[in-house]
Amino acid sequence: MGDTGDVAATIRADRKARRLPQSEWDRGIASQIGLARRESPNRGGRHLGFARAMVHEMPHTLAMLQTGRLNEWRATLLVRETACLSAEDRGTIDRRLCSDPSTLDGVGDAGLIATGDSGGRTRNQLMVDLLFERGTGASVAGGVPVAVDLVLSDETLLAGGHEAAELPGYGPVPAGIARQLLADAVSTDTDVLLQRVYSCPRSGALTAMESQARTFPKGLAKLIDLRDRTCRTPWCDAPIRHHDHIRSHDDSGPTSAHNGAGLCAACNYAKEAPGWVARPVTRPGGRHLIDLGTPTGHHYNSTAPPLPAAARQSAVEAVPIAPPRAS
Repeated sequence: MGDTGDVAATIRADRKARRLPQSEWDRGIASQIGLARRESPNRGGRHLGFARAMVHEMPHTLAMLQTGRLNEWRATLLVRETACLSAEDRGTIDRRLCSDPSTLDGVGDAGLIATGDSGGRTRNQLMVDLLFERGTGASVAGGVPVAVDLVLSDETLLAGGHEAAELPGYGPVPAGIARQLLADAVSTDTDVLLQRVYSCPRSGALTAMESQARTFPKGLAKLIDLRDRTCRTPWCDAPIRHHDHIRSHDDSGPTSAHNGAGLCAACNYAKEAPGWVARPVTRPGGRHLIDLGTPTGHHYNSTAPPLPAAARQSAVEAVPIAPPRAS
């Protein structure tokens, strides 16, 4: 090992003395070592890295190798298994295992590289778990929620229909199995969320989806912002800070544009006080309307502002101005 390191150091020193660019100092050394060992350049590079680690970071392992107390393969295992450590930690392992030749007597290869109680995890998995623990302060992550979408017709769900359901990313699922999956989910207290999906009766194309999410999706929130512009409480022009369910989510109010309103924080908190009521008013073709009731029994209407209309031609005719004459 020392000879390999010495050869590499000599070549680097010679190139440095000749003032070659630093990028040239190590070029081809691994290939030379591989040729000398009748191995590929890749293996030559690995042997060079092995030698450098032994000489500069694991002197006790090198000493045991040189005296015959450790063969090259077992030394390679020690270098390989400590490659992810800092030089200081690597030196600690080297000192603990190889400063006393009797420490590894009778220890097989499996015992030499044993990872302890790893729970079946690889070294990389252990490193990620350790990073998570040190970064978050929690040793175990909470359960990660997983949503499985199952698209099926109302007839298949409620009337024993035979049309297959669709599992996105997988494909069709027989109607009976789809119903059984839902029944099993309900019986095991798994959260089951029913969303209505609307399709064109002629083409079957998806046209809309009712959201039952507690918060408004970004696209829907943007639509509300564009429609309402400012807080929808009458005579309040404060900027929109909250996207509110007009009929509350706890009262089965859907997460939709019709049941959504942009409010400032103060008005949203006030609306949650006892005695306040609000409901969206359905007006086909009309601007969005909210009926807001106060604890005193008074009711107020809030109508969304109109969209910008096309510019109308002014009734005032323009007066032509004669161009200035050259003097």
